Amino acid sequence: MVYLFLADGFEEVEALCPLDLLRRAGMDVQTVGVTGKYVTGAHEITVTADILPEDMVLDRALEMIVLPGGMPGTSNLDSSGVVHEAIRYAVERGITIGAICAAPMIIGKLGYLSGRSAVCYPGFEKYLVGANISPKSVVVDENFITAKGMGVAHQFGLALVAAAMGEEEADELKKSTMMQA
Repeated sequence: MVYLFLADGFEEVEALCPLDLLRRAGMDVQTVGVTGKYVTGAHEITVTADILPEDMVLDRALEMIVLPGGMPGTSNLDSSGVVHEAIRYAVERGITIGAICAAPMIIGKLGYLSGRSAVCYPGFEKYLVGANISPKSVVVDENFITAKGMGVAHQFGLALVAAAMGEEEADELKKSTMMQA
């Protein structure tokens, strides 16, 4: 099970591109509407979340959580106790956490990126407390996957797929989505 958190003001491409790729790879992904069942992105695109926070189950079936960026979406995710609880649960069990754009600030502010390589949208580095800021666009450091922003959402999604299902599956998706000629 993968939980992809959505809050009003999320960056649509950063949420929907990885969601699509994870589902194409056969992953069971549920979008969690932190601010309600209908969540409106930063560019006024409204999506219907699969579940609400009270429907989440944090158990052994959880394989990954994903945090899209965007503003004020990231701030709305950061103000959610449910999101913080899911992050803590994942960290304690070595479960993969993916965060893109401004969203790495959430796990950075909690101190979980300290001593790790990470990246975020330019200007949010100060929130990646103790992290080694990478020049790369997408960074994988053990169970943390971070990315710079919307322009690398496809690469970010493929990194999530590789973490969950292996490089071979990610390579097949890269080819089938024409990311690789």
